Amino acid sequence: MRYRALGDLRVSAVGLGAMPLSLEGRPDEQRALATVHAALDAGVTLLDTADSYHLPGAGPGHGERLIARALAAYGGDTSDVLVTTKGGRGRPADGSWTVTGSPRHLKAAAEASLKRLGVDAIGLYQLHKPDPAVPYEESVGALRELLDEGKIRLAGVSNADAGQIRRAHAILGDRLVSVQNQYSPAVRDGEAELRLCAGLELAFLPWSPLGGISRSSLNGPSSLDRGPGFGAFHSVARERGVSPQQVCLAWLLAKSPRVIPIPGASRPETIRDSARAADLVLSPAELTRLDATPAPSVDRS
Repeated sequence: MRYRALGDLRVSAVGLGAMPLSLEGRPDEQRALATVHAALDAGVTLLDTADSYHLPGAGPGHGERLIARALAAYGGDTSDVLVTTKGGRGRPADGSWTVTGSPRHLKAAAEASLKRLGVDAIGLYQLHKPDPAVPYEESVGALRELLDEGKIRLAGVSNADAGQIRRAHAILGDRLVSVQNQYSPAVRDGEAELRLCAGLELAFLPWSPLGGISRSSLNGPSSLDRGPGFGAFHSVARERGVSPQQVCLAWLLAKSPRVIPIPGASRPETIRDSARAADLVLSPAELTRLDATPAPSVDRS
């Protein structure tokens, strides 16, 4: 495993996005715990969850409680593991995603996350999404108060545009350490935010980083791989003898030394495969092939 900077911390170059372990279609507890343990065995030290990762209409925090149980049950050293969580979204019974970014809600959500994770301070707490009904400065100000109170150690924002990143940085300074936005072969319209993060020395955590790359074999592109831009990932994978998912993650890692992708996984073998991407270095010619056909942007909600 290679490592990258996140604030003043050193974390694995590939993290684990734990959302699939908590939403619809999630695995049973035994397989979910095995998936987290496989990530740790592979050298993954960044585990990403959120209070809203739960079934529709259920109480918040399934993902956080799962991560806490997985760490408690793991037989090895977890002192260098950074657990990141997020607040500001909800999942009512109809399966939709709500946004609540009021300072009162965010502070209460962080308190609840603290208890579920069983820690004295949350390693990295992120504003899950801007709330159009709340001034952004007020939402980010809640993160500043949580930092001042010692309830969170580091702060991040998610689903933020370049202007919002600058506003958050103006409020939090070097205590803002990360931006978690969607970026993948299927969604490449976050270049401005990626470049801004590099300039501000913020970690850029692409969520859903494997978008556009199907979980198919090395035999060739499936119907999900739309167009030559996506097919190139499979072609390079066949030539290298690795999975298209590894190629995708290596492509993201080559974008900037600040990029730390957090692929989701619901099986141990999936996260083991993703973790191996940290050691895959693509050639300039291969990167040019993968960059050749920009994908159309899609809704980033």
